[in-house]
Amino acid sequence: MAKILIVYFSRTGCTEKMAQYIAEGIRFTGSEAEIKKVSTIKDADALAGYDGYLFGCPTYHRDMTQNFKTFLFLAEKAGLEGKAAGAFGSYTHSGDAPKILADTMEYVLKMKLVPLGSFNALEGKLKNEDPEILKACQQYGKAVAELAG
Repeated sequence: MAKILIVYFSRTGCTEKMAQYIAEGIRFTGSEAEIKKVSTIKDADALAGYDGYLFGCPTYHRDMTQNFKTFLFLAEKAGLEGKAAGAFGSYTHSGDAPKILADTMEYVLKMKLVPLGSFNALEGKLKNEDPEILKACQQYGKAVAELAG
């Protein structure tokens, strides 16, 4: 049974909902999911002891939020190389943050990334509780859990 950490930031609650749906998908596999707000992670040690990681940040001004950029510098010190990983985030227009986050996890942190896949096609649907996004989030959580363990 894998233990997966989901770290997220949310301003409007949409990315937080995604984190919860992703955690459901992880739990469907029998793995353990722990969800933490990015503001609660104070040092690299807080990232220790997990088999996989999902990082979620919404897109603001075609970029990640500054607090998540700062978090990634901390994550770089945590030795996450080779760990199962996934990136996600809510958006209404460009959806750049999840893509930037995924690239950072794969190429800078050297993690084994589950591709964004169907998240690229879910623009703006979270606010309406669209069942398509619920299913996509759960499937993404399952995929990361399976890779982790």
